[in-house]
Amino acid sequence: MILLIDVGNTNVTIGVCEGDKIKSSWRMTTNKDLTSDEIGVTLRNYFMYDGIDIAKITGTIISSVVPPIMYSLTHAVRKYIGNEPIIVNSSSKMGLTVKYDNPKEVGADRLVNAVAAIKKYQTPLIIVDFGTATTFCAINDRCEYLGGVILPGVKISLNALVEKTAKLPRIEIAKPEKVIGSNTVESMQSGMYYGYAGSVDNIVSKMKSELGENTTVIATGGLARMIAKESKTIDTIDSGLTLEGLKIIYDNETEGKE
Repeated sequence: MILLIDVGNTNVTIGVCEGDKIKSSWRMTTNKDLTSDEIGVTLRNYFMYDGIDIAKITGTIISSVVPPIMYSLTHAVRKYIGNEPIIVNSSSKMGLTVKYDNPKEVGADRLVNAVAAIKKYQTPLIIVDFGTATTFCAINDRCEYLGGVILPGVKISLNALVEKTAKLPRIEIAKPEKVIGSNTVESMQSGMYYGYAGSVDNIVSKMKSELGENTTVIATGGLARMIAKESKTIDTIDSGLTLEGLKIIYDNETEGKE
């Protein structure tokens, strides 16, 4: 079994893969101040809860956009899992040509998503990842990662609205019953929900004008399902994209070594 870890700015997504199947997965809050022992004990508790034998974990791969957590995380894997983790970067064996001006600037999660999407779907592709930031990644029909768009995430936008205004309350992000809100909460929900879905559709439409109208649009990340209900341009929701991409890269990196 292979341990898969993706460190985002808000959450760490963890999965265990047996063969080509994700056997179990969990999410924990990203906290760069955790010690390696705290991370290691948390991992072991997850395994225990789902009845996974830690001795059967033969390898680990990590992608991260949070450098400060990596020292503790890698030491936790070495001490509590018992193997040396593979760290994803722009030089990893992905079967993907990165056309970004500086490939090292591309977030590891964006590359991992692209690797999985290319294997699962027909190119060209647009991947919309609803994370702390919402990222739009473009892959052409030659399986080249061209770049994309970075938009403040839904929760970041809401936090900024609440923190920078005196009277607006913190609200639940949800679809309101109608666009025209009859109170402050409904008005804010309408703005966040319909405004964000509209932004996604506008950006995707403009990206399609460059990639081609036959481009497949895949949504992933925490709020993907909610926003996709209103979006007119999202074709597929794939919540397992990142973990599946990590497994593909792990296989590429270890081919012929095991």
